[in-house]
Amino acid sequence: MHAKQFFLIIILTNITNFAQINPGAKQVSLSNSDVATSGDVFAIFDNPAGLSMIKWQEMGVYYSPSPYGISEMANVFGAYNQPFSFGSIAFGVMTYGYELYRENKFSLAYSYNFQNGFQAGITLNWYTVVIKNYGNSSTYFLNIGGIINLNEILRMGFHFENINRASLSDADNQIPVIFNSGFSFDATKEFSLHLAMEKDLIRNASIKLGLEYNLIKYFSIRTGFANEPSKYSAGIGINYSGFRFNYAIYTHQELGITHQFDLIYCLDSNI
Repeated sequence: MHAKQFFLIIILTNITNFAQINPGAKQVSLSNSDVATSGDVFAIFDNPAGLSMIKWQEMGVYYSPSPYGISEMANVFGAYNQPFSFGSIAFGVMTYGYELYRENKFSLAYSYNFQNGFQAGITLNWYTVVIKNYGNSSTYFLNIGGIINLNEILRMGFHFENINRASLSDADNQIPVIFNSGFSFDATKEFSLHLAMEKDLIRNASIKLGLEYNLIKYFSIRTGFANEPSKYSAGIGINYSGFRFNYAIYTHQELGITHQFDLIYCLDSNI
């Protein structure tokens, strides 16, 4: 194995620690502070409770081509949500890495709106890692989430990732156990504020803040901030005739800039 190849595997398996930031581009532009909203198909990865807020069929693709300027860390997510009278069911896939190191994830989620201001959801994830010439390993883990509508403009949410503390081997924390909770506040019809705290078992808590402003009917601007590690993010959203295009950028204090995009199609063109 060449030194460059070995170095890339070290980066992929250690610096990123379980692939990458969850999608989509809207969530990333808010520094993933919107745990109490998660109102699009990528909620399957961020907080499955948000899926029951989607009353239509929705599908989306997310792409980050070169995180931190390293194309070998490219990742792609896809998701589909189908509402039923008994709740919403969603499917998701993820692939990350390159020919020497590859992570894949397959997700199945269920969400239900209890009609009393509470939505709940659960996601089953099947996760695999393949390292060329070294073999592969796989496991499953569970995520749960909830959103509580405190009133018409204020919501509280939580997301617990890997509640069964799954691991690929005897080593602990290969797949992080993460708890994320926060609030979303609709200050006006056009302006929303998001505040969240994320904590896993081995790192300091991270405080996240996100701001979203619907500038005109079809165009939104967003920004976010987080610490541990220090991060700034921003992005835009364009919504028209059932299509939503989102772009986000975030900066890492040591690793530089990362770009990401997503495209969502809603089968109800009136939204």
